[in-house]
This record gives sequence, C-alpha cells and structure tokens, in this order.
Amino acid sequence: MSGAPETPHFPSRAAIEGFGKGGFSFAGMSHRGSLLCLPSGIWAWPVAAAAEIDEAALARVLAESADIALLLIGAGRDSWIMPDPLHMKLHRSGVSVEVSRTGTAVSTYNILLGEGRRVAAALIAVD
Repeated sequence: MSGAPETPHFPSRAAIEGFGKGGFSFAGMSHRGSLLCLPSGIWAWPVAAAAEIDEAALARVLAESADIALLLIGAGRDSWIMPDPLHMKLHRSGVSVEVSRTGTAVSTYNILLGEGRRVAAALIAVD
C-alpha cells in the first residue's frame, strides 16, 4: 500500500483471545470493530459487513501475499460467497481463501497460527 499513511496497529502476530460485543481481544488488549490479522501485525479493518469486502478492503492482504498461504475470512454471523473475480485475484497472488462465520474463522486462525502456518484472517466484528 505505497503512499498510504501507516495506521496504528499491533506490530506482531497474536492469537485472538475473544470476540463479540462488536470487537475482539488479543495480546491482553481489546479492539472495537473488525480486524485484519496479517504477518505484519493486527490492523483495524473498516469493514462492517461481508458485502463491503472488495479488492480495496483486502489491499493489505494482497500487499503481503508472499507471506500468506491461507486467508480466513470471518464474514460475521451469516454465510457469504466471495465474488469470483476477487477470489481469482487472491488465487493469482498465491493466497487460498476460506470463508466462514467469524467464530469459526477465529478458531481456525488460532489453531493454524499456533502451528506456525502462513495464515492471515479478515474478521468482521459481531455483537
């Protein structure tokens, strides 16, 4: 994301300790809103619904794609099917994608992160 100003973030990987009430907890801290969990750290993600997920929303994921084998998308409480053009863009960047509800994505992310896998997560906050 060249030219984009850096935004505050947690500068390392961390397991998600809890979620709900519109946010997440990790590394002994809490965050209200959605998150991108990437190799570069945990970033605030201004996405509130799966319908908002597009190439711009996943720009940081694409920028770090060389370090990501699997992107887990937690689409909130409902199921969501990623549009084919976006799915193909990620696939061409070498990133496989799995979409599920946020709770399932958090659990899978924590397991794969603990195993040292090249995993990232885009997690929509739920109440």
